[in-house]
Amino acid sequence: MQSDIIAIAIAYVFGLAARLVGLPPLVGYLLAGFGLYASGGQLTPTLKEFSEIGVTLLLFSIGLKLRLSSLLMPQIWAVASLHMLASVVAISAFIFIVGFAGITLFSHLDPLMFALLAFALSFSSTVFAVKILEEKGEMNSLYGRISIGILIVQDIAAVIFLVFSTGKLPSVWALSLVMLIPLRRLLYRLLERSGHGELLILFGLSLALGGAQLFELFSIKGDLGALILGVMLANHVRAPELARQLLGFKDLFLVGFFLSIGLSGPLSWNAVAISLLLLLLVPFKTVLFFGLFSRFQLRARTSLLASLSLANYSEFGLIVVAISVSNGWLGSEWLIITAIALSLSFIVAAPLNGATSHLYARLCIFLSRFETAQRISEEEDINPGDTGVIIFGMGRVGSGTYDAMRKRMGEQVLGVDIDEDIVKKLKASGRRVIRGSATDPDFWNRICLDFERVSLILLAMPNAQENLRAAQQLKDTGYTGKIAAVAKYTDEIEALQRAGVHAAFNLYAEAGAGFADHVCHELLSEPAPPVT
Repeated sequence: MQSDIIAIAIAYVFGLAARLVGLPPLVGYLLAGFGLYASGGQLTPTLKEFSEIGVTLLLFSIGLKLRLSSLLMPQIWAVASLHMLASVVAISAFIFIVGFAGITLFSHLDPLMFALLAFALSFSSTVFAVKILEEKGEMNSLYGRISIGILIVQDIAAVIFLVFSTGKLPSVWALSLVMLIPLRRLLYRLLERSGHGELLILFGLSLALGGAQLFELFSIKGDLGALILGVMLANHVRAPELARQLLGFKDLFLVGFFLSIGLSGPLSWNAVAISLLLLLLVPFKTVLFFGLFSRFQLRARTSLLASLSLANYSEFGLIVVAISVSNGWLGSEWLIITAIALSLSFIVAAPLNGATSHLYARLCIFLSRFETAQRISEEEDINPGDTGVIIFGMGRVGSGTYDAMRKRMGEQVLGVDIDEDIVKKLKASGRRVIRGSATDPDFWNRICLDFERVSLILLAMPNAQENLRAAQQLKDTGYTGKIAAVAKYTDEIEALQRAGVHAAFNLYAEAGAGFADHVCHELLSEPAPPVT
């Protein structure tokens, strides 16, 4: 137990060091594992258990986000499928050529091993992409949504591989698992009654780990059970909240997985050299993504940003290699090589993703040559007409603000929201609303507005960081009109004011004042305060 605590503490130190230099912490965890192995450390039963739980929670979390409707865009399912197919063929050919050239480690591989390695190297990292998109505040941008969709399709392919990798036939009783379908309503009710605290976390952990064990009883890979149970809850309104609550636990247990990779064998110069050779395939993957995105009617900027967010190797690729090693399909040295290649790809991709704006500015003329004449609807120019006031975020606060502003200023008020369902619902009610995001630079490139006529922009998004990024984005566009925003805490108001917001509204404080005015008017017969 003492050695496990030491290993976790060392993982923290290395993970913190990686974060400080702008890399995902998992790079530090891998390096910590290599260092522990070099100093005589071994993989303990506790770390192995952590590793297995981490992978199970990862698949359950993927299931919670897996809405099939979100994957129906050809720019997602078709690009992901074509890219994986082309990558497997091209990478297999590369490995064969390198082996034919006489590099020993490659020359001993057979066609099945070519395909397994190529399959593992065709994935891109979900952890890396989410981190980059969250830090840039562009999770809801078109390229961000397409990138995440591509990763989900890749994850599904990896899960299918995991299911069939056991080589075991399911039990004849496995068909009884269809009885889980009628239990969906019960799971919904349990989710709703679990509140927002520790009961919700326990519900998620019990369902993920219990589902995995249930499927194992029927000789089916337990990870598939975790994924399926996650999918069963994916359409519930509280599924995103459950995923957020489990995020810390998933990341914690995955530390065991990355440590176990480093502890699986020695770090040699030969392994580093082979990893550097495999790193040459990342530019090929990136260019292939850009070419496919461009052919599927995306703007050059969208194609470039999505491609760069996927320009790496994946932790799921590590899982595929780990399964192949445990089944004896690949030698253990490939696990170390793949781990090093993953780390190196992150080291290269991190600064590239941090400089996307500069890269596009320098390459835009060249890259625009690859655009098609037609574009998908979300890439077309937006012409909202005569607009004097714009409200971003059409939830409860934004919709109420819209109605109040329209009474005063008429039809020149425009609402904007990223959620397509919300936009359709508000349009049906007669409101003037378009789909978009104030934090998405592409939105400002596409919208045809005379900004001199826009006197006021209100930021009513529920997340203060989104409102802050939107204020900064408005500043970058050169907007000189008035900006107002909502916030929940004093420090958020101060940050918004520093970013150029002219008026910041404290929802909690102002709601309290409004509640007091309402009570006095309704119950104490005092006149209602004048509208200002």
